[in-house]
Amino acid sequence: MKKKGRIEFPKIPTNLQSANFHDFFYEEEPELVNCLVENSQVENEVIDRLIISKVIFKNVSFVDSNFWNIDITDVVFDNCNLSNVRFCEGIIHRVEFKNCKLLGFDLSDANLGNVLFDNCDLNLSNFAETRLKQVILEQSTLRSANFFNTKLNKVSFNRCDLNDIDFTQTILQGIDISTCTFEQINVSLESLVGCEVSSDQAIGFSKLLGLKIKE
Repeated sequence: MKKKGRIEFPKIPTNLQSANFHDFFYEEEPELVNCLVENSQVENEVIDRLIISKVIFKNVSFVDSNFWNIDITDVVFDNCNLSNVRFCEGIIHRVEFKNCKLLGFDLSDANLGNVLFDNCDLNLSNFAETRLKQVILEQSTLRSANFFNTKLNKVSFNRCDLNDIDFTQTILQGIDISTCTFEQINVSLESLVGCEVSSDQAIGFSKLLGLKIKE
């Protein structure tokens, strides 16, 4: 089984046929399976309980769309724009987001497992009360992202920009942010227990203790 770090790759057939995202819009139970969707716009759409499986999206814009309770398995988003898109309360399993614009992307109260965000813009994204298990965030920007009361299990932040990220009520024990950059983050001292940081970051966090560092 192919893996990247501690996650599994999407399992997608090699002989996908091209499809139009709008083909299933009028179905009672909307479902998109075993296809390639590329170079199209799916903006300002509202679909509840959409099912997507074994699909590759390339150069597709979903801006300002609402997909509540979405169920996604074995899917790749490549160079897509999901700014201000809502996947609230969704199930996202074995999914890759590569070179995607995810500004304001809302994943609140969703379940993510075996998910990769690679070179993505996740600024102002919302992971509040989301459950993440075996998730990798690689070389992505998460400025002012909301991780309020988020459950993190085997989650990796690799070379990410975490400036002004909000980890309020989120336990960071076992989470490694040592390769990441930030000027400030919102986090309590209790949440930091067991978090893996660089020596420079540790000096910054010492301010939470009211310590004064002497050279």
